[in-house]
Amino acid sequence: MKKVAMISQAMRGKTEQEILKTREKAVAALSKKGYEVLDTYFDYSEQDLKEKGFNNIPLYYLAKSLKAMSKCDAVYFCKGWEKTRGCKIEHKTAMAYGLDIIYE
Repeated sequence: MKKVAMISQAMRGKTEQEILKTREKAVAALSKKGYEVLDTYFDYSEQDLKEKGFNNIPLYYLAKSLKAMSKCDAVYFCKGWEKTRGCKIEHKTAMAYGLDIIYE
């Protein structure tokens, strides 16, 4: 049975192209290590989420990531993770729950 990993990366202030390029690199690194990568790139429209009643969009995305983390054996932290609020929370969570931590 293949181990499952997710990617934690900084997204604020980055273009979709920059985000996806970083993800592609991370997916390649994880695949080489034998991991199946869980897709945690959520690109829902902020307007749609607000219309559905979600007021704090970053918190919504963090909650989705933490839910996805419950399916993982490992989390891959891309360079710069330590500078972002959400990634730092994901890191503390991964450590607290004994997931394997992989750094870019």
